[in-house]
Amino acid sequence: MTGLGAEDDIPLGERKTVTDFCYLLDKSKQLFNGLRDLPQYGHKQWQSYFGRTFDVYTKLWKFQQQHRQVLDNRYGLKRWQIGEVASKIGQLYYHYYLRTSETSYLNEAFSFYSAIRQRSYYYQVNKEDRPELVVKKLRYYARYIVVCLLLNKNDLVTVLVKELSEEIEDYTQRFNTEDQLEWNLVLQEVAAFVEADPVIVLNDDNSVVVMSNRLQEGGVPQLEQGMVVGQLALADALIVGNCNSQVKFSELTIDMFRMLQALEREPVNLSAQTNKPGTLEPSEKPAKRENPHKYLLYKPTFSQLYTFLSASFKELPANSVLLVYLSATGVFPTSRSDYEGPYEYGGVLTNTNRDVVNGETVQKRNQAQKEMHCLHPGDLFPFTRKPLFVIVDSSNSTAYKNFSNLFGQPLVCLLSPTVYPKSMQDQSQRGSLFTLFLYNPLMAFLSVCGLSSMRQGLWEKAQEFLRKVNRDIGQMITRSRVIDQAFLQFYGDEFLRLLMIRFVFCSATLRLHKLFRESQSFPESYPQLPKQDIVESTTLQKHVLDLAAMLDVQNLFCDGMMDNY
Repeated sequence: MTGLGAEDDIPLGERKTVTDFCYLLDKSKQLFNGLRDLPQYGHKQWQSYFGRTFDVYTKLWKFQQQHRQVLDNRYGLKRWQIGEVASKIGQLYYHYYLRTSETSYLNEAFSFYSAIRQRSYYYQVNKEDRPELVVKKLRYYARYIVVCLLLNKNDLVTVLVKELSEEIEDYTQRFNTEDQLEWNLVLQEVAAFVEADPVIVLNDDNSVVVMSNRLQEGGVPQLEQGMVVGQLALADALIVGNCNSQVKFSELTIDMFRMLQALEREPVNLSAQTNKPGTLEPSEKPAKRENPHKYLLYKPTFSQLYTFLSASFKELPANSVLLVYLSATGVFPTSRSDYEGPYEYGGVLTNTNRDVVNGETVQKRNQAQKEMHCLHPGDLFPFTRKPLFVIVDSSNSTAYKNFSNLFGQPLVCLLSPTVYPKSMQDQSQRGSLFTLFLYNPLMAFLSVCGLSSMRQGLWEKAQEFLRKVNRDIGQMITRSRVIDQAFLQFYGDEFLRLLMIRFVFCSATLRLHKLFRESQSFPESYPQLPKQDIVESTTLQKHVLDLAAMLDVQNLFCDGMMDNY
């Protein structure tokens, strides 16, 4: 049977095949389009709808595989249409990752996106005189690049960016379109994103070694016998990015990208475990959810931020922790009052198109009024009714020192420096130094020492030394007699334990570094960590200086603390 032929000549079975395919195709499009109407917050409202969508796409994918010849001959199925179905399934897996924080679904998205490229599903698109089809191809590339970035497949990202650049050039030459600048901006963003890491690790062949910074087995100091710590578990995290000039791609700033990985375990390829390549059902996720659920909020308004906070707070299970990470431009009070309340110190910027001009907040008419487009410390008070862990990376992070623990629940705030040495300020577009310490302490240490590359052997030796430092910091925290109990109550969770340990290492490093001499250049916390026992302990100082000696940068550090710090 070749050609379409008259409809009457088509055997009944083949006609039914085409009808069934059309039904599944229409149903899949209808369900997929409905996804955007689902609420973005809340854990339960979306799951049944997602499940139905997955079911239809799984049936559609298998159906076109089983009946490809009939569909080619009788329906005129084109390869780009198969690619479009595969692309939608890749998007479903990616959004399922965003909704569940299960990194294994990233591998599933990758397998579909990879198949599209390997099988050249979109190859024929360039021969058709339809710009909207080429845009589908370009969007596929952009989505594929995001997934590759999240899986640290940087070599493949480089190849995809080159291919995307050629596709954009061909597209803009063939169709005199108005969106050329937008697509060129996409290329610029991804190029800046890939180059944001301040340090590269080289192997013996001088090629770059790609490192994963997700939590790996054995990557966090274990609890030792006799350690009395809380049983709280990190269940939800809000990751907020609202820095005016930071490198971004898609709706992820580089700080958001780093923090989300610091709150994830290394992904497992689930399809390899289930022997079902590329057709993993969402119901087949691991029995235990390994990662805290995350909301990624890029430049949210105050209303959006408060809505997501409220949803997380409402659904937080018993004995669980809500983490709020704020990487945002500082908003400072325009006037000082004698009353020292939680709305007197400013906070961090929430999104508005009206009040920010060139990164500076416009003065309000009434100086006595508080900044409206700002998350003040007092705005977080209602959420301290449950265990709350706050990280603020901002030029006004110290506003959050003025917290009050009104309800007696565990509460910790880790606060970035507010002033950096001039030589470091130039790097701020490539991400904050403070967040870099929480994400990859060794990379941050090398960055403050002005080192931009390192041999793999020395890197691994330094990482091994840092593991020992982490164990010692952990013992300092759990053995201190004067530490606030909130730190110990959070210490039982592996993610929070590692963040607190890295915070202490950051504090000790910057206090000894010769360029960081102002008190505003040191991280702070609420409640304060004991200086003598932990942050300025002689053991930890020796560790920092030993690491500096290992890397031959000991001349950049003070040999012991000065009395006035």
